[in-house]
Parts: sequence; structure tokens; C-alpha cells
Amino acid sequence: MKEIHLKHLNKKYKLGRKVPENIENMPVLKAANYLGSLPKPPKWVNYTYKANKSLSDIYLNDELGDCVIACGYHFKGLATGNTGKEFIATKDDLLHDYKEIGGYIPGQPDTDQGCDLSTALNYWTKTGFTDGKKLIAWMSVDPTNQTMVQLCTYLFENLIFGVGLPDKWLGNNIPEKNGFTWDVAGNADLNNGHCFLGCGYNDRAVLIDTWGLLGYITYKAIAKYAFSKNGGELYVALTDEIVSKASSRAPSGFDWANLVNDFNALGGNV
Repeated sequence: MKEIHLKHLNKKYKLGRKVPENIENMPVLKAANYLGSLPKPPKWVNYTYKANKSLSDIYLNDELGDCVIACGYHFKGLATGNTGKEFIATKDDLLHDYKEIGGYIPGQPDTDQGCDLSTALNYWTKTGFTDGKKLIAWMSVDPTNQTMVQLCTYLFENLIFGVGLPDKWLGNNIPEKNGFTWDVAGNADLNNGHCFLGCGYNDRAVLIDTWGLLGYITYKAIAKYAFSKNGGELYVALTDEIVSKASSRAPSGFDWANLVNDFNALGGNV
């Protein structure tokens, strides 16, 4: 598992996202198929304010290649913080899900092999997070469509990225503090598989949380690195509370009934 050291800051980061097999032909629901007549998205949104504690926690991703699990619980903190009481994951929560989803066994370093994002999302849909709460569905988002990226972030208050980080992002552009920006910087390196959370946007970039830090990824970088032909993924995760809020923002533009039918046809249980 690749490890990045920032000796001058006494920090280290790990990665851990695996690329799923047959990524370009995965049977995934597409958000665009369920978004009809929708309002123009606001110029900017930021959903981080009520989830600062969970978003600022690296969630073991400095020790283990659990970035997918860390991102899932960053999402969990974001979703609960904006609908009620923020959920803060414990070490036991993270280790439990890393074991169940990625096969990690504490004390056996050779089992620290990361995991793939679709497997994790399916697990959280069928089994749930450690508090028993489940996702009700998840959908893919077209990373090349800036308006769709903004609409999904605005309506559902999250984006989940799975990408191969270009080597330059792990060099001079490695995040050292809040406020960093990731822009196009060469080809994706699938050996640098990483998962991180989108939690807002402005006119130039999406606000992201990774390794407990807040920064930005530009729309050009999203279009390149989250594109399936480059080994990337971009999803939005849904809970009951998220769908309820989205329906209030776009009551006639979210085709929930067909989403439920299609998701169940793929093996869901909504």
C-alpha cells in the first residue's frame, strides 16, 4: 500500500481505492435518467459547516489503506450533520467496515489491501453503516457535465469520487492544509487509487474532503480523472433524509418512483 510522507509536517497519508473490474460497463444507475425539469443550481453551495468534526478526522487513512471506508464515514458525518446530529465514527467502526468490505484483519499487514467503491456502496445499502442505518440507493454522475455535477451536489449534498491520482498531486500538490486545489496534471495513475468526498462547489471547482482536509478539485480535473475510461468513478449516495430534502428542492424534477423500480431490478431492496 503506497504511503506518502510529509516529513516537514510529521504527516503521512495512505491511499487504498481499488479499480473495479469492467468499470466502463458496470450496471450502475445514472443520475441523469432521474432528473427531469430541475431548477438552475445556485452559484455555490457548502454543506460542511455542520460536519466539521467528522470531516476533519483522517479516519485511519494515515495508518491504513481505508480511504473508501474513510470517505463513507465522512459522507455519514456530512449527511447526519445536515439532517440532525453529526455521526462521528470510532476506530472500531472503521475497522469493522474495513474488515467486512476489504477483508482487513488488524495485526496482519498483508490484509491491508484497500477495497473498491462499488462493493462498499452495495454493502452500506444492503447491510448499513455501524449504526444500522442504510443507504437507500446510489447513482453515477456524469463527470464531464458540470451542470449535472453541480445539480447532484446541490440536491443530494454529496459526491463520492474514486480516482487514480496523477503523480503530480502526490508531489508538489499533496494537501498540507485546507484550501488546496487539484487541477489537471497529467494522466491518472491507477496505482494511486483514492476515494474522497464532495461536499459543495463554486463556479470553478467542487469542494472536497480528503485526509481530513478541505480543498477543491476543478471541473476539468473531474471530467478527466473521474471519467470511467480513465478508471474513475463519480457517485451520489442517497438516504431517506437526503431524498426528502432533494424532493423539496425539486418536487417535480426528481423521478423517485422509477429510481426505486430500477434500483430494485438491480438487486436493491427499497
